[in-house]
Amino acid sequence: MSRAFVRDSDGAPEPLPERAVSPHPNFVTPRGLEQIETHLQALTTERAAARAGGDRDRLARIERDLRYWSARRGSARLITPGAAADRARFGMRVTLRLADGTTQTFQLVGEDEADAAQGLLSYVSPLARSLLGRGVGESVPFQGGEAEIESIEP
Repeated sequence: MSRAFVRDSDGAPEPLPERAVSPHPNFVTPRGLEQIETHLQALTTERAAARAGGDRDRLARIERDLRYWSARRGSARLITPGAAADRARFGMRVTLRLADGTTQTFQLVGEDEADAAQGLLSYVSPLARSLLGRGVGESVPFQGGEAEIESIEP
């Protein structure tokens, strides 16, 4: 049998692609910075368990994730919202009044902290970009229509 089509494996796991790091500045809220630290601590604990168990595939995934979160911590720029809330800025909560009269509130946060279901909107998202720098009473595009900024809170 020809060896041309037989895969020789030394048992090493396939290299994982690196997690993509955003080209945008890594602005974080205090909670976002805490989340990064939590990820790093959990991964460090997982790494010890993977090493002890000899799980090379899991260890490769953990090492890749540790590189990502270490880079995010290294590039993090902590931004705390100011007391003045006359304009929407990073870290602030913005409440929109929709065309049907209902309201929806978003907090403008860093990319790693974003969770739309929880009202946490990445500052680089289209909606957040349209909100940044705007004040109460101004309109922004929202879900194919318009919404008015009802309030801004630090």
